Amino acid sequence: VAMETVSLEHQIQSVQRHIAFLKKEQMELLHDLHLEILRLQKHCSELTHDLEIKELEARQQDVLDRELEEKCRVMEARLQEKEKDNRELRRELQHKETLVAALRSSLRSKERRFLEELKRR
Repeated sequence: VAMETVSLEHQIQSVQRHIAFLKKEQMELLHDLHLEILRLQKHCSELTHDLEIKELEARQQDVLDRELEEKCRVMEARLQEKEKDNRELRRELQHKETLVAALRSSLRSKERRFLEELKRR
């Protein structure tokens, strides 16, 4: 019975040592897990911040893009207006060149008649 008691005491001490070892391991594991959770939370916060900045930049870029598109539409409308004005001015210039040519022709014709009239006299 004494031998069994000693063996039983050794077994109890061994089990207690194993329990103490497991508790220590569990505490270290919990500590490491806690640190990992903190690290992941920090990383998540950084990523969220980066995402918010990128979304803000994207919204600002969208605003700039819309402003530029509007300016382009205005400039294209102005360009079309100027091209229309230029076409009208070219037509007017061509008409006036035609009138000038007709007046020159008429002037030459009158000058010839005048010279012929002068020769006759």
